[in-house]
Amino acid sequence: MPVKSPPSYVGLDVAKDQLDYSLSETEDGRCANTPEGRAQLIQKLRGLPAPRVVCEASGGYEKPIVAELLQAGIEACVVQPGRARAFAYAEGLMAKTDRIDAGVLRRFGQKITLRLVTPQDPVTSTLRELLEHRRQLTTQLAEVAGRLELAGPTLGRLLTVQQQFLEQQIAQVETMITQHIDQNPDLKSKSARLQEIKGVGPVLAATVLAYIPELGQVESRQLSALIGVAPFPDDSGKKPAPRHVRGGRAQVRHVLYMSALCATRWNPILSEFYQRLRANGKPAKVGIVAVMRKMTCLMNKVIQEPDFVLAR
Repeated sequence: MPVKSPPSYVGLDVAKDQLDYSLSETEDGRCANTPEGRAQLIQKLRGLPAPRVVCEASGGYEKPIVAELLQAGIEACVVQPGRARAFAYAEGLMAKTDRIDAGVLRRFGQKITLRLVTPQDPVTSTLRELLEHRRQLTTQLAEVAGRLELAGPTLGRLLTVQQQFLEQQIAQVETMITQHIDQNPDLKSKSARLQEIKGVGPVLAATVLAYIPELGQVESRQLSALIGVAPFPDDSGKKPAPRHVRGGRAQVRHVLYMSALCATRWNPILSEFYQRLRANGKPAKVGIVAVMRKMTCLMNKVIQEPDFVLAR
């Protein structure tokens, strides 16, 4: 079999208007973050043996270039900005410019094994956009409701109109989410299967399907770590410290937390599990996180095994 050549790592710092790239310690450059500029960059990368681009998540500005790289058959990795900055500090590098950041990202990819970005399914991408819009609307509604409590008569009338508008928009986008899921047989069957678990409602089912494409394809332990409900040890010497959950996909974890609260009351099995933990002296938050992890395992199981029967 032919031996696959090692990747040629390219660091890419993404800004709204420009892209700074680092091809090596001695070669770097800059192009505009426009369709023409991105096309020029991709053409340059085609001349490298097995190019692999490493960039940071930049509030969405990285999405166009990543999508075009994947379409051109070029591998890409998107990393958390905090990880790249910590790597720069580990190198003893305190300075920070776009050019420096591009070089840091290139060296980061050379030293650390990173997960490759996979092309997104258009159906899943649309569902994710709708859910993000719903989250933004609900956040605005909560802010308006908080201001309305202390508002005077004039401001109160304005805020009431805004509140009604946001409620209408939320209802509209929720209808669009339901219709989008119903129009896709795969999403519809998975959503129905997930909601067989008491405590999993339409919002959690849609959120999991949108943000966890690995659902049903990885082990439950891996899925718990992806979501951020796997406790990590923090021991040192002879002194064990309490374990904490960290990282993961916050969009899923926030919704899962509220569903776990519901499950501790209305799911007989999970409620008994939670009460047993509390009786053994576990704090309430520890018990809720344990329920979240149990729900994660259950959701993964019902998707992995269509014939799996839930206990009642």
